[in-house]
Amino acid sequence: MEQHGSDATTRAGILLEALPYIRRFYNATIVIKYGGHAMVDDELKRNFAMDVVMMKYIGIHPVIVHGGGPQIGTYLKKFGKESKFVRGMRVTDEETMTIVEMVLVGMVNKEIVGLINQNGGKAVGLSGKDGNLIRAEKYCLSEDKAQDSPSEIIDIGLVGKVTGFNADLIRSLVKDGFIPVIAPTGFGERGETYNINADVVAGEVAAAMRAEKLVLLTDVAGVLDGEKKLINSMNQVKAQELIDSAIIQGGMYPKIKCCIKALRAGVKKTHIIDGRRLHAVLLEMFTDEGVGTEVVE
Repeated sequence: MEQHGSDATTRAGILLEALPYIRRFYNATIVIKYGGHAMVDDELKRNFAMDVVMMKYIGIHPVIVHGGGPQIGTYLKKFGKESKFVRGMRVTDEETMTIVEMVLVGMVNKEIVGLINQNGGKAVGLSGKDGNLIRAEKYCLSEDKAQDSPSEIIDIGLVGKVTGFNADLIRSLVKDGFIPVIAPTGFGERGETYNINADVVAGEVAAAMRAEKLVLLTDVAGVLDGEKKLINSMNQVKAQELIDSAIIQGGMYPKIKCCIKALRAGVKKTHIIDGRRLHAVLLEMFTDEGVGTEVVE
């Protein structure tokens, strides 16, 4: 009996620790970029869906933007195509774009929506074409050469950058009790489809929605310094220093860039957290310690 009472007291303490955060974030919009191992491990997938449903039931409005890199890579391999990346961006020709859209919109998006709905939520899946949600144009990388030479433009195919976002559509869905689940594709002026980095889309969504928080799930503990130690918190200046010194590179580069852009657009806090941990989003949202790295203004 004493043991049972002790367990109950512990659970009550956990709830009380969460109370001020629940109060603070009530009626707030939280944009979550869902990706990495959390999307392929069955237990993590199920727990993520439950976390999102719980947030909605206590008055918080989650908006999900998902990736799908491993799934896309698997299907590209089946079609005999090699995955190529430049600065964390997937090189996307027309054939690759067809596969990307099939996997992201037709498979991954629907699985996430189904899991949330199975756990008591009201999720609705969207691509960039739905309701003119994400307008885009071709994105080209530039690489600085010698001091007196012009930058070299790197063509990475049908990779897009966001030029417009229909925030009213998302606000309408949120108001009606839905959890939007967004696939990171956009459409161009001629109706062409663009593949857009999911971290970038999440940052654009958070900025357009003036979200309270932007949370990015990844497959590492957070942002690591030059000695491979976790950085718990840093501001935009420190983040830019780490980019300039090449400590932040590869897949972490677009994550940090979108965090900085979201902060400059009015998002209050951004977080890069380890999606391999069970209930990582709830631990970041509702505990004193939090998890991962927060990037603040």
